[in-house]
Amino acid sequence: MLPAIGTTIPGPKSLDLAKELHRYESHNITYLSSDFPVFWERARGVNVWDVDGNRFLDLTSGFGVANLGFNSNSVVKSAQLQLEQVHHVMGDVHPAEVKVDLCRELSRWTFERWGEGVGKSILTNSGAEAIEAALKTAFIVTRKRGVISFSGAYHGLGYGSLTVSGLEEFRSPFRAQLADFSSQLSFPNPQQATEIASASSIEAELRHLINNKEIGAILVEPIQGRGGIIVPPDWFLPLLRRIATEYGVLLILDEIYTGLYRTGHRFACDAVGVVPDLICLGKALTNGFPLSVCVGRTEIMDKWPVSDGEALHTSTFLGNPLGCRMALASLKELEEAESKWEILRKGTRLKEELMQLSLGVVRGRGLLIGLEVSDYNLAGKLLVDGLKRGLILLTSGPQRNVLTLTPPFPITPEELSWSVDQIGLIAVQNM
Repeated sequence: MLPAIGTTIPGPKSLDLAKELHRYESHNITYLSSDFPVFWERARGVNVWDVDGNRFLDLTSGFGVANLGFNSNSVVKSAQLQLEQVHHVMGDVHPAEVKVDLCRELSRWTFERWGEGVGKSILTNSGAEAIEAALKTAFIVTRKRGVISFSGAYHGLGYGSLTVSGLEEFRSPFRAQLADFSSQLSFPNPQQATEIASASSIEAELRHLINNKEIGAILVEPIQGRGGIIVPPDWFLPLLRRIATEYGVLLILDEIYTGLYRTGHRFACDAVGVVPDLICLGKALTNGFPLSVCVGRTEIMDKWPVSDGEALHTSTFLGNPLGCRMALASLKELEEAESKWEILRKGTRLKEELMQLSLGVVRGRGLLIGLEVSDYNLAGKLLVDGLKRGLILLTSGPQRNVLTLTPPFPITPEELSWSVDQIGLIAVQNM
């Protein structure tokens, strides 16, 4: 059964809640209008129900979090069992055993699997915190403050992560308070430049920056997510790896969005055979609990001083046992991801069907797909009218004109095809 079309959305209860939220929440946080948003009441699999009883197909996985689908049985059961035992400990003083289990598993998933020995973790709460842990690690190791990052990048909104982000709408209001340790290069977009020209120019710029500034790290998303689902050429990550190794610079991969099979590979970097020095994970790590991590090779992470009883990088909720338990359950189920849900096959079919609409450029890998339409207004109509047709969608890109499709892995080909049909009908009505 697919969502009903033509239902009044938002319904009366959502509209009332929107008014109440406007009264009590900073008006910068949630976008409110006469036709946006709906308030979620429950979710299961790829479906979401709002407080008025309307049902939707979620093509966002809740910001790329619910890769397994909402309320995954294994993850929910793990959370329930952990809640019955203990749901908060003293993570950097008296931790729970489950933190040990998760750190061991993260090592197995990353550097042990890559043949690089044990990987060591810094557990954090949000993706931005994982990025900042990586930036601190790079400085601890190299004693060089500079970081090379890329235009269009999104690494979070904390002041450290914001400094290395490449989306001006987030940076410009706070520029006066941001540090100046980031040097940004253009992220290569095969649809805007020839690969040969981009490769040579990026290599020249990398060498110039490293030779003339104190560069300790290169930070990059293997595929840009919020920047518009930009897939770089296959030479890009290997070039960064080669230059980083040559100069003794750390390569940090932000796989918070792209990791954990979102692109059809365990990590997006696996598609081109690149192993980072540090990798940041989050979002789908727990399938729905705020927990993230920076994992690095042992010889890098061991540059941090041994704790004397006061950690240099920590937080009250570090290694929360509920999040750790959910992460272990999520990782166990995700190991069957590609064989069980055929992510690459579904992604290829979704791209082909979107291309048939002839609305704009379609790009992405696996179930991380972007449709770049002609302008912001059309993208906005797809977002709002999609809601009225039972679709939860997001836009991305500096101009917010890229319709972003990151559905939960269990979504069926039929549900994807129906969603594409609805997008096409909305576009026809608004062109």
